[in-house]
Amino acid sequence: MPPTSSSAATDCGASGELPRKLYFVRHGETDWNAERRLQGLRDIPLNARGRTQAARCGELLGRIFAGRGVALQQFAFTSSPLSRARETMEILRTTLGLAPQAYAIDQRLAELAFGKWEGLTYKEVRALDRSILATRERDKWNFRPPGGESYADLLVRVRAWHDSASNDAIVTAHGGVARAFLVLYGVKPTAEAPLGDVAQGVVYEFSRGSLNRYE
Repeated sequence: MPPTSSSAATDCGASGELPRKLYFVRHGETDWNAERRLQGLRDIPLNARGRTQAARCGELLGRIFAGRGVALQQFAFTSSPLSRARETMEILRTTLGLAPQAYAIDQRLAELAFGKWEGLTYKEVRALDRSILATRERDKWNFRPPGGESYADLLVRVRAWHDSASNDAIVTAHGGVARAFLVLYGVKPTAEAPLGDVAQGVVYEFSRGSLNRYE
């Protein structure tokens, strides 16, 4: 299970004291993921594949920590309040042999709000207003969907959670939150953080200026 890694030495927004390690798990798949619908703050549950992915993440974390002789007790476990992230946390904790519900929930780790776009696919958004997607492409980081948030907005609340964290952490949350962490940890600049996929069923290990991926 060797990790794949990336790193950046440029100023990407990291500042202040960072926890030594952050292990990030995106929630498992939902039916809306499979249909490529924008979920945002809609509370969509995991599907069967998503539950399998969550268990896989628990197995990966167990192997990582066993290989390093690291005690699980040193980590703060925290989840987004949305049920797809909470169920992911509870499944991975069960897989690790921990009490499934003994973790914190923090509203600041909720997914990026897509406003009026929630429930739609990008194809459906394009059919409604092609020009607005062109505007988004010009600056994905600062673009706000109608009634929603930008990644810049999201980073403000993710940073606020981060500033309140005192221990190494294991977090279950969302793709948008992962992109905020990419900037917060100085892995990618804001122009690059919205690009590419944030995978499900894998574990991301953040530290200042670097990212490892376990799958």
